[in-house]
Amino acid sequence: MSVNSVRAELDPAPDVGALRARTGVRSARRWVPYAFLVPGLALFGLTFAWPAFIAVQLAFYRYNVVKPPVFIGLDNFTRMLGDETFYRALGNSLLFLVLYLPIVTVIPLLLAMLVNIKLPAINIFRVMYYLPVITSMVAVAVAWRFLLGEQSVINWLLSLVGIPPTSFLLSTSWALPSVVLVEAWKSMGLYMMIYLAGLQAVPVDLVEAAKVDGASWIRRVWHVIVPGMRPVFAVTLTLGMLDAMRAFESVFVLTRGGPQDATVTLGYYIWSKAFEQHDMGYASAVGLVLWAIMIVLALLNLAATKRRD
Repeated sequence: MSVNSVRAELDPAPDVGALRARTGVRSARRWVPYAFLVPGLALFGLTFAWPAFIAVQLAFYRYNVVKPPVFIGLDNFTRMLGDETFYRALGNSLLFLVLYLPIVTVIPLLLAMLVNIKLPAINIFRVMYYLPVITSMVAVAVAWRFLLGEQSVINWLLSLVGIPPTSFLLSTSWALPSVVLVEAWKSMGLYMMIYLAGLQAVPVDLVEAAKVDGASWIRRVWHVIVPGMRPVFAVTLTLGMLDAMRAFESVFVLTRGGPQDATVTLGYYIWSKAFEQHDMGYASAVGLVLWAIMIVLALLNLAATKRRD
């Protein structure tokens, strides 16, 4: 018997049909994850990608809904350079950002540290702090209108120390800070939950070791907890900047941009141009500028976080 015949008997010829079947199954399995992504990608395309593409396109057109769009190139952006209301809205949005960020980055951290203590029924307090997040902005704004009115509880408390009553939402000086306060109060629970998740990820051994070494509470927070939560701070700062720059609901319900455009933000200005004045092209151009500003702010925050790391 030859060597080749022995090898043939020991190693029979492979079944070509079975190999092809297995190859086909492997190829089909490669596409299974992408098949599961199709519904999500389709929803993303219909609700975000396509409307964003249309908005970018309309920024270069004159369009008032009634008549067909007319291409005008960069005229909307040129018009923006001489629009005083746009600059007022931009300034208000930046001031909104400056006032909003400290509130939603400091107070929620303290609340998270408070509810992170293991006490009976602590989950009830967590739910209570989070309730404003899931409450409708309309309901929140109606409640705060009573609190910020001239005949409100807040003014009554201020009158006890000799401060005259003020209608906060009708004052050009206090209207924007009042809207910031309402927006921050409603969002505080969300940031508290993010901080709470970050606190629970900080190693307890490090905190206990610092406590044994005699570090005070402030030193433990500043030198142990805060460095361990830098990624969480990056997330909260980014979310806070985006929320502040696109603020709309609170302004719409509480002040409608008044008094004297003191609370007109870019988000409200875009809505007013699009749905009150039906100037869709110009509103899209302002929205494109707002989009660019938010991207720049997010990138700056990312770069600063990377340098700290």
